[in-house]
Amino acid sequence: MRVTRLVMGDLRRFQHAELAPAPGLNLITGANGAGKTSVLEALHLMAYGRSFRGRVRDGLVRDGAEAVEVFVEWEEGTGGIPRRAGLRHTGQAWTGRLDGRDVAHLGQLCAALAVVTFEPGSHALVAGGAENRRRYLDWGLFHVEQDFMALWRRYARALKQRNALLKAGGSNAQLDAWDAELAESGEVLTAFRERYLGELMPRAAAIGRRLSTGPELLGLEFQPGWRRQELSLADALLLGRDRDRSSGHTGVGPHRADWSLRLAGLPGREALSRGQTKLAALSLLLAQAADYADRQGHWPVMALDDLPSELDREHQRRTLEFLLEQPGVQLFVTATEVPEALRELPAACRVFHVEQGLIAD
Repeated sequence: MRVTRLVMGDLRRFQHAELAPAPGLNLITGANGAGKTSVLEALHLMAYGRSFRGRVRDGLVRDGAEAVEVFVEWEEGTGGIPRRAGLRHTGQAWTGRLDGRDVAHLGQLCAALAVVTFEPGSHALVAGGAENRRRYLDWGLFHVEQDFMALWRRYARALKQRNALLKAGGSNAQLDAWDAELAESGEVLTAFRERYLGELMPRAAAIGRRLSTGPELLGLEFQPGWRRQELSLADALLLGRDRDRSSGHTGVGPHRADWSLRLAGLPGREALSRGQTKLAALSLLLAQAADYADRQGHWPVMALDDLPSELDREHQRRTLEFLLEQPGVQLFVTATEVPEALRELPAACRVFHVEQGLIAD
């Protein structure tokens, strides 16, 4: 997957800007606050429907403008199939087009362009709340399992209906119907997640060993969101119904799932240093990207924001070496200046400079 053109309108500092990236390594430089991260935000917005720095309405739309607009052209697969997508987002409502046709669901855009981003908030994958780790699993499954999104939506719809009934004092008969739907979809959803996490584990461990000499990853341990070894999801929902009526929400199920890292010589992720946490998160993201490449036949677009601030020189070098070895990978890196680690690598690089709302190469 290779982006050939990116156009941004009314995105933070940019009234209008565009660039034509190189197929390999692209370095985006500029002073702090110049807007170089916004280039990666534009790609992330098209691929995820949101910025990695928050919601669209939280400052992504340029002051005085009605909406942010992003247009991306890219080539997909080894055959270089041309694709294009556009998104206009006000922060409250959106419209989008994919390959010349209107899209009804934002997920259609997100499924088309795959971007994996490592940025200052990525440590939350390891150190943050369980929602980050569920989102990680679901992104991967969304892109590699054809039936996953429909299944995820089915579960989310049933959960919403059950929670509404709990708050409204719905009858047991009404709850029985939604419990059956929640249990059926939830069991399958959980099996997808558990299998996918297990398949990622060896790759994440291997990449972790290559990037760092820190604690070795020994396992990724899945927690399904209920006592699955003892109860079916249907039984767990029935057993917890009185408690759920009191709280007004469903207390067990895949929406409460999590997973954890088992590390050599450490009791858990809490014992990791800040630097080790970042490297663990990076290893997991690279493992997911590599898994995507194996299954789809091409790498997702890789975006590394403010790399010199996130990793020391040696770990920058190891990360860039690993990525540049991968066939056909397109890489975007932001930094205030050309990183020393990059100067050490014999790789062609297109440099873009961001200043005063303009991008020059």
